[in-house]
Amino acid sequence: MLTFLQEQGIAPCLIDSLEAYKAAYPWSNQDRPLLAPGFQYYGKEIWEQALGALLAGENLLLVGAKATGKNVLAENLAYCFGRGDWNVSFHVNMDAAMMLGSDTFRDGQVQFRPGPVYECASQGGFCIFDEINMARNEALAALHSMLDFRRILDIPGYGRLKMHPATRFIATMNYGYAGTRELNEALASRFAVIALPPANEHMLANLLEKQYGHLSDKIRSSVIALFMDLQLKYQQGEISSKAVDLRGLLGALGIYQQGLGLRSALQMGLVNKVFNEDERQIIQDLLDLRIGKD
Repeated sequence: MLTFLQEQGIAPCLIDSLEAYKAAYPWSNQDRPLLAPGFQYYGKEIWEQALGALLAGENLLLVGAKATGKNVLAENLAYCFGRGDWNVSFHVNMDAAMMLGSDTFRDGQVQFRPGPVYECASQGGFCIFDEINMARNEALAALHSMLDFRRILDIPGYGRLKMHPATRFIATMNYGYAGTRELNEALASRFAVIALPPANEHMLANLLEKQYGHLSDKIRSSVIALFMDLQLKYQQGEISSKAVDLRGLLGALGIYQQGLGLRSALQMGLVNKVFNEDERQIIQDLLDLRIGKD
């Protein structure tokens, strides 16, 4: 990751501070080994904003449309800082007990069973809140004392947890998904916010070269052009965001690697995810334009 950051042109002072952070807080939890991210996030300005905020002790809120790499960046940051990560995927039924912990009966007595947020805060990990604006405000209110300057958590009947100084929280948010809502002001004020830009040709080219370097230049450029066409059609309101699916694109290329035809793989990864006939025909026409039947 150090070499990658240097290749991205990240400011040396940020890299030096990052190395000092890792030296001050070495990761020693053998039960939760560090996991290298499957993909790398490309974007010098976004990297520098994220590194600066986390080194200053801030929590991060990554905001962006679909396929902007919010979760990829969050996982990259946890690995870059040398910290284990805990992922919490929010939904409308999420409550405080599911995040922080609850009572359980063990060895003949009632004991506290820590939740993922409690474990992360006590061990100095990075906690990734996926789609934070899908949770109910009353559930998130339990996190307020952890996310501000107090950095504490009171568990009734079990005392107070003082957060490990290396702990950081990274939340992702995507407007427009079913079940999402506005983030309340009290919670939003506890995050430094980064707006991730849409995927561009340069980012996609770097990603495909890194992950699928065996692809010919012609195939790579055609696939990138197809994705940019889909993104433009979405921005113009001609199609929904369902087909603007970077995970689907990468998954299709993985299927193509196994020997299936490229068009068939892309139909599975992009076209067939749309169930409106008119919309699917638009996407199929773009596929026919960019990827020939040969």
